[in-house]
This record gives sequence, C-alpha cells and structure tokens, in this order.
Amino acid sequence: MTFNGNDLLTAIALLLIFEGLMPFLSPSRLKQAYRELSQLPDKTLRTIGLMGVIAGILLLFLTD
Repeated sequence: MTFNGNDLLTAIALLLIFEGLMPFLSPSRLKQAYRELSQLPDKTLRTIGLMGVIAGILLLFLTD
C-alpha cells in the first residue's frame, strides 16, 4: 500500500466535508448529541473511539 500527498489531501478533504455536514444541516441536533455524549462514562466513549479507529484501519486494508 503506497500513499502520496494527494491521497492525504483527499482524505483530509473528505474528513472536513463529513465533519461539517451535521453542524451545517442540523446544529440543534448536534448540540443535543453532544449533551447526551457528555453523560456517557469515559470507558464507553473510549470503546466507541477504539471501534472507530479499528473500523478505519480495516477499511484502509480493504481498499488496497
């Protein structure tokens, strides 16, 4: 698997697009989701984060 600078910029661009969709489309829902997330225990948030990292790594390997 080889990456170049263009791949990295494409990945960052897609990340920014997806991260910006919720605040743009429904800021009130995003605020509510943050309030609910703030009530979860740290262990639960870490588990969710770890699952996201693992899913991202698996997707990288599957797209090669």
